[in-house]
Amino acid sequence: MYVGIDVGTSMVKAAAFDGDGRERGVAARPVQLTLREGVVEQDMDEVYGAVVAVLEELTARVPEPVELAGLTGQGDGVWLVDGRGRPVRPAASWMDGRAHELLGRWLADGTAEAVFRRTGGAMFPGSPGPLLAWLDAHEPEALDAAAAALYCKDMVFRRLTGAAATTDVSDASMPFLDPRTRAYDDKVVELLGLTHRRALLAPVSDPVATAPALGEGLPAGTRVVNGPYDLPACALGAGATAPGDGLLIVGTCLAALVATTELDLGGEPAGLYIGTDRPGHWLRAMPAMVGTAALDWVLTTTGVRHEEVDGLLAATPPGAHGVRVLPYFAPSGERAPFVEPRLRAELTGVSLESTPADLIRATCEGIGFAARHCLAAAGLTGTLAVCGGGTRSPAWTRLLADVLGRPLRVVEGEVGARGAVLAAAGRCGVPLDTAAWTRPTAVITPDADRAAYYARAYEEHLERLTEARRRARA
Repeated sequence: MYVGIDVGTSMVKAAAFDGDGRERGVAARPVQLTLREGVVEQDMDEVYGAVVAVLEELTARVPEPVELAGLTGQGDGVWLVDGRGRPVRPAASWMDGRAHELLGRWLADGTAEAVFRRTGGAMFPGSPGPLLAWLDAHEPEALDAAAAALYCKDMVFRRLTGAAATTDVSDASMPFLDPRTRAYDDKVVELLGLTHRRALLAPVSDPVATAPALGEGLPAGTRVVNGPYDLPACALGAGATAPGDGLLIVGTCLAALVATTELDLGGEPAGLYIGTDRPGHWLRAMPAMVGTAALDWVLTTTGVRHEEVDGLLAATPPGAHGVRVLPYFAPSGERAPFVEPRLRAELTGVSLESTPADLIRATCEGIGFAARHCLAAAGLTGTLAVCGGGTRSPAWTRLLADVLGRPLRVVEGEVGARGAVLAAAGRCGVPLDTAAWTRPTAVITPDADRAAYYARAYEEHLERLTEARRRARA
């Protein structure tokens, strides 16, 4: 069997697949986030312990030889480790907002734009550049004690295999990698004032690194591949690899990805170009901070359970009786398809007559408008696949098709883990039928009348967003 490991922000999963891509079993374990005043951190030992636990559970449940294991996980943030790969301090999450003032200065003085023009990556507070610079100013002793500033899956790979610290072109894409040379741009390191910390950047393994497992969670000697991080892994798992084709991940992070062979470093600095395992091929990515966390907040606030969402979406019409939501709830603002660290959510059109159903539909519509904005900025021209926790709601998936105004190829199951296996197979020369592995479970076609209504509503959303961004900068 083939095993895919997906080290998510709030959930660690391992999935087993047979040679035809059928899911044979899944094991999952939650991991905690510590949030306080914009600081968002994770315990690396807890995260790694969860990886070992799900692998032990999965291999016990599906007791077949593991031919190959592929690894993926959350991107960005800073995971400082010592020479043995052990934590120096808690990991700073991609959701962390402590560097927002620093990034604000870089946005104002042109540093952020200068970085984007060199790398195609628009920094946000939880990206490694701002976080490393913040730590250098406020916790230099942590950087002094570290041997490497890794990404999540790199830390896991280091401990599963004992291999030297390394990363891959996908994780290194933000914000230090030159997408043309597939190597670090030392001028960017200099622009961010981090030249004296350059040695912390792990070597880029291109192609991705492989190493045998030491025996924790996986049988000793199992081939482990440190594949792309979760966004490009999901694109592989959903079959979004032809230029112009896209993927929308409706998860904690609402991520829009479009495959491309064109590199355009002009326009508004936003999103990033993610390097893939094929030189000359990138993913134009707009990974927004908005996502299912916005809906979760509304559900918690209104006392509505997740299983009630479908019924409530049917209980109120498109437009939610005039209730509108700009769904930018993240404490670090928004990062795609624009960077606005101080942007916050707004609810308008609410009255004593508004119902929980109105609030929930308006939130789902607002997230859909944000997704449409991201996909347009990423250059979608081909087919669109969709995956993630949000697609478990049939009503919300239909709403998304209407808001986006295009058919959706729904890909279910552990898409990131599936992509990690496909990346591992490509790296190791294992022939797998990619078309069979990435076949959609359903195709949802939009309703023509509702799509026309939402096309007009989307333009109104953009107008409200423009005003909200102006207020955020005031």
